[in-house]
Amino acid sequence: MAVQRFLNHIGGAWVAPTTGRYAPNVNPADHRDVIGEFPRSGAADVQAAAASAARGFAQWKRTPAPLRGDVLRRVGDLLAGRKEEIATLMTREMGKPLAETRGDVQEGIDTAYYAATEGRRLFGHTVPSELANKWAMSFRRPIGVAGLVTPFNFPLAIPTWKAFPALVCGNSVILKPAEDVPHTAHVLVEILLEAGLPPEVIQLVHGDGEAGQALVEHPGVPVISFTGSTETGSRVGETCGRLHKRLSLEMGGKNAQIVLDDADLELALEGVLWGAFGTTGQRCTATSRLILQAGIHDRFVTMLHDRAKALRLGDGRVAGTDVGPLIHEESREKVERYVGIAREEGASVALGGSRATAGALAHGTFFDPTILVGVAPTHRVAREEIFGPVLSVLRVGSAEEAFALNNDVAYGLSSSVYTRDVHVAFRAMQDLDNGITYVNAPTIGAEAHLPFGGVKQTGNGHREGGWEVYEFYSETKVGYVDYSGRLQRAQLDTYTS
Repeated sequence: MAVQRFLNHIGGAWVAPTTGRYAPNVNPADHRDVIGEFPRSGAADVQAAAASAARGFAQWKRTPAPLRGDVLRRVGDLLAGRKEEIATLMTREMGKPLAETRGDVQEGIDTAYYAATEGRRLFGHTVPSELANKWAMSFRRPIGVAGLVTPFNFPLAIPTWKAFPALVCGNSVILKPAEDVPHTAHVLVEILLEAGLPPEVIQLVHGDGEAGQALVEHPGVPVISFTGSTETGSRVGETCGRLHKRLSLEMGGKNAQIVLDDADLELALEGVLWGAFGTTGQRCTATSRLILQAGIHDRFVTMLHDRAKALRLGDGRVAGTDVGPLIHEESREKVERYVGIAREEGASVALGGSRATAGALAHGTFFDPTILVGVAPTHRVAREEIFGPVLSVLRVGSAEEAFALNNDVAYGLSSSVYTRDVHVAFRAMQDLDNGITYVNAPTIGAEAHLPFGGVKQTGNGHREGGWEVYEFYSETKVGYVDYSGRLQRAQLDTYTS
């Protein structure tokens, strides 16, 4: 059977890349399964997309925001009607089980409906003027063309987090999805067009870092939103700073789940299994560190070992699969390398630690769920992001020590504490140096209507989701209306009649 060849969406049409280059998109659970060939675009494709997006912006910004919201509402309806289909193609493309990809689609649906309502809520402020017979107000305006660079682990949810608020605010969008998950992005753009989005308002440019760099550097793209590694994000930040672009960075994490002696251990166990091994550990919010108070340490490690050992690896479309593959071989090699580093630094492998290659697993990039014990705070596996199914266990004597250990890393995205003590719970929310803290819940589980993001090397202060993201994708403009019929000078004529 011939492999289907897909196209970019540029200038209101589906077009081939100017480079003439394509690359296969393969199922990470079975590399024999080729989904299609997708463009490897270059700077000329980005140039064409930016020119079209500028035309789309000129049209879209004049569309009333409630009507822009209506388009997103129709997108939500279309996503809901195709939820199972999209979840299945997403699992085939990036590997996580269907239960997770259904959640990914649901997050896109929720984000669409939330964005639709925000089309009627792009609030400004009306305030008293210091001068008589004068009106003072602020309001939100769109910025221009927004360039969105998205990762592989949430092929639908993260593009919708970025694109839907950008569109409701009146911007046009150029989407450059991760080269590992182009098919989901293709379907999303088809749905946006079907919902009635004007064709030049949305551009889809497939490709690798060459296309991403061209997008970040393009002078006609004043807004960049990037989700990816801290290393790449730093380079994006340097470029955007030099070009005076508005930039949102969402980068790495080294998230900890803290379990104290008074915790509900069964509840904490469910949390860490989901947090550490859901999405095969390939989440920026994944539980990468497990900080256990000494009183429950040994018992909890035994419980965790027994439950994690029973997790079933396989194709996420097969019923009963708990853990899917890593996204590609490079990722598996990285995970394998970090397990070796852990051993060299003195930690022990309590479970896993190797590739999973038995039977059908031989055709994918599977790695056994791995638990490292005897990890010290100075070990690299306790400080560096691995992005795989590897959990480092650390022992502490007190809540204070646990909080300090949580904070002693370069990242600050998510944290979790399990305790029955309400005083400790509220101290955790105050003292843990993260953008998100969960009490008696795992480090993953963000909701679409709340801001999402972190501190330190996790980001640059902006937030995805919730109400704050609409401020990122719009500018504040102040308007004054003086109906006094004479020159009034603010500050000089203040409070005069």
